[in-house]
Amino acid sequence: MTTSLDEAEQVATGGEREVLERFLDYQRRAVRNKLVGVSEEDARRRLVPSLTTLGGLVKHLAAVERVWFQRVLAGHSPEAITGYASGDSRSWRLALDETVDDLLSEYESACATSREMAAAYALDDTGEHHRLGKVALRWIYAHMIEETARHAGHADILREQIDGATGDG
Repeated sequence: MTTSLDEAEQVATGGEREVLERFLDYQRRAVRNKLVGVSEEDARRRLVPSLTTLGGLVKHLAAVERVWFQRVLAGHSPEAITGYASGDSRSWRLALDETVDDLLSEYESACATSREMAAAYALDDTGEHHRLGKVALRWIYAHMIEETARHAGHADILREQIDGATGDG
């Protein structure tokens, strides 16, 4: 039996930037795919004591994308950014009128903006973080891979609890 290689595996001999970008995009897709196909009710269903829901995970990760690529790397003020740009507890809360489609669109838009912003910088270029000081784009990529993969794992467990779906597709 043959299986197709996922995008991250396809760059096993790629350059550093290509590897980082592909791994992050792979994790982004895994998160997105966990929300696709769930009902509005299931996207909001709390299966753990925290604020964590499938919809909340995607909303939070959209905010985190904005924090690291727009605020930290590009130096934009929160007021200049479309969408919430803080990874605090508010980033997990869904508005009453937000739909699964809204959340997916918001996340895809935030990721597209992150890609666009990052393309203008070299891996060694730095942005300023309020607590860490200077951080290089290379570090931001590594951090975002970690953050997104961690939440993809959470989303995988929540989706399995909701309807038994497993895997990254």
